[in-house]
This record gives sequence, structure tokens and C-alpha cells, in this order.
Amino acid sequence: MSGSPLLNELIEALRCLPGVGGKSAQRMAFHLLERERERGLKLSKVLEQAMQKIGHCSRCRNFSETPVCAICASSSRDRHVLCVVESPTDLAAIEQATGYRGQYFVLMGRLSPLDGLGPEELGLGLLSERLAEGDVEELILATNPTVEGEATAHYLAQLARAAGIRPTRLAHGVPLGGELEYVDRSTLAHAFGSRQSVE
Repeated sequence: MSGSPLLNELIEALRCLPGVGGKSAQRMAFHLLERERERGLKLSKVLEQAMQKIGHCSRCRNFSETPVCAICASSSRDRHVLCVVESPTDLAAIEQATGYRGQYFVLMGRLSPLDGLGPEELGLGLLSERLAEGDVEELILATNPTVEGEATAHYLAQLARAAGIRPTRLAHGVPLGGELEYVDRSTLAHAFGSRQSVE
């Protein structure tokens, strides 16, 4: 690419980010070197610290600098409700968009034998231990509505029922403010099939 091996290495390193190809990585590298050297140095320090110090919570598997994350340690969270999500991104979305005050369990993926992700890789042994503690009364299945997400939700529902816990699934269907003529066929079919009584 350029005459500088270090610049080429920087560009290649930036390509590890999701959605960043060669051109975007090159633009980022040039921007940092041309205009943001000070912030680039700060970024490198924070990135190094984060890679070394951020691990996983021993109870919910979310990212945490401490053995137990702030959500799990909080006495104000409802310990009777546990929401299972696929990723920390999903957890953040629920925290920002809802008034949910229960606890979480982060799978860090979904059941996908082709990708080598089975129950062990998703920490389902740890989840079973949590369910066996006796505090949880409802297990909210907040996996994505994909084939793998639905299979994961089905597996988790069986796990919950075996522990005597009520599994619930997030509703899927027509988005708020959406118009039926613009909703895709599979979403509309799912929403129609999952219709509920109006009270």
C-alpha cells in the first residue's frame, strides 16, 4: 500500500473492526496521523488497558472489570427475573430502551453447531447453576428471531421448565409505527400467527 511498513500494519490492524474494509481502515489511519495524533495516543492507551483488564462477570458473563458486574452486584435489581441475551450489545439495547430492572445472562452467541457453538460455549452450565439457586421465577428469552436464535430460545425454554421456572419470549412482529403494506412477509406471518387477545 504505502512505503511505510508501520502504516500498513496500522491499516491492517484497523481492519479487525466490524464493517471496516481496506479503504475505511486507510481513511481512519490517515485521519489519526494527520489530525488526531493526541487522541490516537489516548485511544491506544485505553484500548490496551481495556484488552488487559476487561473480562467477564462470573454470574452473567457480561463484560466487566470486576469479578461481578455492577448489574449483578446491585441490590436494586429484581433477582426473580432473568433475561437471557445473545450479546452485550443486546443487553445495552434493553437497558437503554426499556425500564427492565431484572438481571441478565449473556450467552456470547447462540447455538450454532456449524460454528462450534454448543451449550458449553454459551455457558449454559453456569446458567443452569443460577436457575438452581431458586431465586429466578421467570426466564425472559431475548434471543434474536433468527433460525439459530429461535433454536436457542427453544433449548433455554426446556432448561427453564426442567428447573420449574416460567420461560417467556419477547414478542416479535409488526414494529410500532409501521404500516402493514411495508412489513416483510415472514414478519407479518409471524405477527399474525402470534396474535393476542385485546383486553
